[in-house]
Amino acid sequence: MKKFGIIILAAGSSSRLGSPKQLLKYNDKSLLQHIVTEANLAVENKEVIVVTGANQDLLETELSQLPVHVIHNDNWEQGMASSINCGLESLLKIYPDLNGIIFSVCDQPFVSVAVFKSLVEKHGLTGKGIIASFYNDTLGVPMYFDEKYFDELAQLQGHSGAKQMVNKYPKDIGYIEFPDGVIDIDTDSDYQNLVHFFKPSAT
Repeated sequence: MKKFGIIILAAGSSSRLGSPKQLLKYNDKSLLQHIVTEANLAVENKEVIVVTGANQDLLETELSQLPVHVIHNDNWEQGMASSINCGLESLLKIYPDLNGIIFSVCDQPFVSVAVFKSLVEKHGLTGKGIIASFYNDTLGVPMYFDEKYFDELAQLQGHSGAKQMVNKYPKDIGYIEFPDGVIDIDTDSDYQNLVHFFKPSAT
């Protein structure tokens, strides 16, 4: 199996929620701790980076007991692409021999090690250079990119992030089914629904 790393994009300010969504608790862990734990289970050698932006100190404290590289993106307000650039550059400096990268976020509470591994396995089975997660009739994160796209990912700009690549290379895209990927936390209502009402799909 090819060697891959995981970049967790956690730089946003959670403006719609009013407090850092990364620190919300679910099943006795913060959303940030959960995604980092699952990511570390998926990779060989702790090839995981968290990119912070807003609330840097709070997030670094939250991660202080976990084996993960934390990188601060000084330009986080310029959009998600800047965090992709920052994370990719930093991870490849540490692990230059990676064959692929998965981008993930921390506000999807049902991302798991199985999701990460399924993305990589699908890449191996199909040979497609981009493997996305499919939910709610759309392709989204977590999303795997083969190393042939690293240079282009490093040049992305704006707020739409890696979705630009999905639109640009439709013939080189595969996907996995991840129905619970539709659950993400942007507002307090989203969080209350998660805690009190939501039941994950059977896997």
